[in-house]
Amino acid sequence: MKIKFYGYNAFLIESGDKLLAIDPGALFFYWFRFTTLLPKSKWQDITHIFITHGDPDHYWHADRVAKISNAPVICNKTMLRNVNGKVLALGPRAKGVAFTTEFKKIRTLSFDETIEIDGMTVTGVKVTHGELVLRIGPFTTIVKPGLEERIGWGSIGFDINVNGKRILNLGDTLLHEQEWKKFVEPDVLMIPIGGKTARNTMDEEEAIQAVKAIKPKLVIPCHYNCPGLFSKSLNPADEEKFKQGVGALGVQCSIMRAGDTIDICGE
Repeated sequence: MKIKFYGYNAFLIESGDKLLAIDPGALFFYWFRFTTLLPKSKWQDITHIFITHGDPDHYWHADRVAKISNAPVICNKTMLRNVNGKVLALGPRAKGVAFTTEFKKIRTLSFDETIEIDGMTVTGVKVTHGELVLRIGPFTTIVKPGLEERIGWGSIGFDINVNGKRILNLGDTLLHEQEWKKFVEPDVLMIPIGGKTARNTMDEEEAIQAVKAIKPKLVIPCHYNCPGLFSKSLNPADEEKFKQGVGALGVQCSIMRAGDTIDICGE
């Protein structure tokens, strides 16, 4: 198994005949206008698309990747709604909470629900997207998830069992220490650590608590030090401090930069 990281929560996982994409979102930073995180050269080879929620950095290109790859999309049931007799998904580039997009292939699940798809089992994991604190110069704006807010819409984590390996991806979430104890000992845990300033996810200390509860074999911290808007890091974190804390628990931690690949042996 090979795991390649593209920043934020964007990953490609290659295992056997499968190429799993997690959160094919976009980057919006200075003069870049929502450029893709996952390279377009990889889109056609993707076999399955996992969406943790509807924020642009996680979801912006989902329909485009699905169209080119013909891959099924796996997401929370709340990402879909019946509109005039048609089942439509939250529009990746629609303004606000608008259900405008029809996917050719889509599988949905809820928290603690397990589905089987193409030889994999996938279980929905309880997560909660936190409020987002944005600071631009002297101004501070706080956006809170809610019925009328796009932020964090459809949030869910995934416990993916593929070819005998378990990958646990938590998307953007606050700490759910007790609920996550049922997902113990995955081979890989992908966990956000950049919530100290932005507050939309766990910070380093909270993520270490989660690692202690989940007891993974390998941890990959993500969704921190991400560029966005006019900041080089909307959600700063000290990844080395996190790695030391994880190491003190006897758990391996891999710090990945955008473009890095790691091999998971023993498949």
